[in-house]
Amino acid sequence: MNFEPSLGTVVRTAEPALEVYLLGSVDFEAALALQHRLVFDIASNRSASALILCQHPPLITVGRQGSRAHILCDGEELRARRWRVRWVNRGGGCLLHMPGQMAIYPIFALDHVGLGVHDYLERLHDVLFALLDDFNIRGERRTSQPGIWVARRPIASVGVAIRDWVAYFGAALNIHPNLLPFRLVQTAGPTGGTMTSIERERHGPLRPAFVRERLLEHFTDRFRISRTSLFFDHPLLKRKAPSDALATSS
Repeated sequence: MNFEPSLGTVVRTAEPALEVYLLGSVDFEAALALQHRLVFDIASNRSASALILCQHPPLITVGRQGSRAHILCDGEELRARRWRVRWVNRGGGCLLHMPGQMAIYPIFALDHVGLGVHDYLERLHDVLFALLDDFNIRGERRTSQPGIWVARRPIASVGVAIRDWVAYFGAALNIHPNLLPFRLVQTAGPTGGTMTSIERERHGPLRPAFVRERLLEHFTDRFRISRTSLFFDHPLLKRKAPSDALATSS
């Protein structure tokens, strides 16, 4: 609670709430522009933080460890499928974004929360491990690669970018996308295996809204966040894609 200052009074200001944006399906460029805006805002107010949960229409993003060689289709097939290839400055490799996959974009001033890049990535992986455990899925890590595997198949990709010591990008988790197209993109390189999903590993359907709810609970627990503010839109978003499997309604 905040108190009006007076002589001899100590003013206590609560930590700003985590701004959580539950956005359904959003064009990748619009989501990236929103991240850049939030990075700019948080760089100026380092106690603030945000979390974007959304999905993207089909496209391929290529991170710093990715290569065109990891995309197993030529330009003609990419055009036929209407898959854009977007090079980005996050960590990680190639990632096919599809409906049914949840994009997880935390924006934090790492110095404010007292985390280095390594510890931040560890905590982000811990959130995903805890979420998978809710569905009795045993996730694993590989020493040299970010992300989470179930046996030999990746289920979540992790890659972040840092600007002014503010982290953005984050992770992508397959909930229930069509898995056949993932055979054309080597998410973790030639030896990484084809991506799987929560639905495939638990052998049954599930509500994406429930997965999102559990993820938010684990996220606030692992990052020790006591207050959140929920938003279902942002004025900066001009080009929202049609709502789909991860729509904001249950």
